[in-house]
Amino acid sequence: MDSVTITALDFERCYRAVSTRDSRFDGQFFTAVRTTGIYCRPSCPAITPKRTNVSFLPTAAAAQQAGYRACRRCLPDAAPGSPLWNVRADLAARAMRLIGDGVIERGGVPELAATLGYSPRQLTRVLTTELGAGPLALARAHRAHTARLLIQTTDMPMSDIAFAAGFASIRQFNDTVREVFAVSPTTMRTESRRSPRNDVEAPATPGLLTLRLPYREPLDTGWLAWFLSAHTVPGMESWSDGVYTRSLRTPHGHATIGLSFRPGHVRAELALRDMRDLAPTVARVRHLLDLDADPLGIDDALGIDDRSGPFTPGIRVPGCLDGPELLLRTMIGQQISVRAAATHTARLVEALGERIDGPVPLLFPTPVAVAEHGAEVLTGPKRRIAAVVSAARAIADGELVLHPGRTTEDLRRDLLALNGVGPWTADYVAMRSLADPDILLATDLVVRQGAALAGIDLADTERWAPWRSYLSMHLWKTALAQRGAVPLPTYS
Repeated sequence: MDSVTITALDFERCYRAVSTRDSRFDGQFFTAVRTTGIYCRPSCPAITPKRTNVSFLPTAAAAQQAGYRACRRCLPDAAPGSPLWNVRADLAARAMRLIGDGVIERGGVPELAATLGYSPRQLTRVLTTELGAGPLALARAHRAHTARLLIQTTDMPMSDIAFAAGFASIRQFNDTVREVFAVSPTTMRTESRRSPRNDVEAPATPGLLTLRLPYREPLDTGWLAWFLSAHTVPGMESWSDGVYTRSLRTPHGHATIGLSFRPGHVRAELALRDMRDLAPTVARVRHLLDLDADPLGIDDALGIDDRSGPFTPGIRVPGCLDGPELLLRTMIGQQISVRAAATHTARLVEALGERIDGPVPLLFPTPVAVAEHGAEVLTGPKRRIAAVVSAARAIADGELVLHPGRTTEDLRRDLLALNGVGPWTADYVAMRSLADPDILLATDLVVRQGAALAGIDLADTERWAPWRSYLSMHLWKTALAQRGAVPLPTYS
């Protein structure tokens, strides 16, 4: 079955997915049942409703806007996110990425609209037409999901949860939870203690949230494990016993995350300095691991139908947790080995990074710190050092903006305008920071080696659009596996 588009949901395709309880489409659309007033994910185990009683909506926010309550059996708000936000580069998709990062909670609709270069009225009109709900309703759906996680995973007072989730008042919090989930916050907490949830592990250790982040199978965990472990920077990252741990800056402070791969989900332990950062931190972790991808659709487009060929099903394109950090680390690592890049970056982090409590006690330096003192710490070719410092200064001064709401074309243009940034660096940063699925790293030496081994002509790849970022990962892995650097694939 083909992927469903947001703007033109096909009733027959959607109903077939619901009839077969096809989990591949969880998060891509939602089933609203008129007779019950409930909306579900496509794979909900409940009896399939009659055709005359259902409609299909593109977002949970659209279902809530229409007066439907979330199914308490399948928890539709806990489904993997839609892969269409990465495939599409239009205004609606870019807005959804920024809403997931918490822009509305921090600055309201005016900030979201200004970031995207539109007026609030234009933005609201487009989102309502494309997604069935305006920016405030979309943000409300995110707040409801965050509130549920905090209610079920912590012992925080409900008043604290209300403000941590981004609600303006306790009354608004109580009303929203009742409207969306059909129970009061107190009842929801009581029920969560009695039965396990598919995205929560309870009870949680005080000060630590433990979540199960769902994804669409298959997932080549071996590739992600290699990528994360090979690029760790001592002091701010570690890889030990299958757990990736790192510190990161968040909108209201900082956090420490611990990620491990489990059957059907990623186990995420989050230590947040400020609970308001829960939603954006989860969104960034999902982006880092590319958990919202549609692997079956991608594998089918790339011609990967079994595990006997040169490519392995379920590969992901690693994203990033912070755009400025990705750019500076990429520039530091230009034309040197991955290990050498980690060593140089660790020296910078040790000298200029902020110290915090936790297993990884350093944060990556701010662009301001790198701009002011990077030349004193970094070693290597003078031109590279000058380029890294110049890029940091451009970020610090606001001349270069790196956020998930940008288009690839605009970001690539701005990156290429920097001294010391060539096409490979611009493509690599755009691919990982924006989750662009169709960037072929054709000039990369390892990709070229992988293409030679796989018998692929890099000058003739149009048939694999729009999934050439995934092709790049396959070719990278092919070459690295031939060297023995990447372990045999593992799946979940």
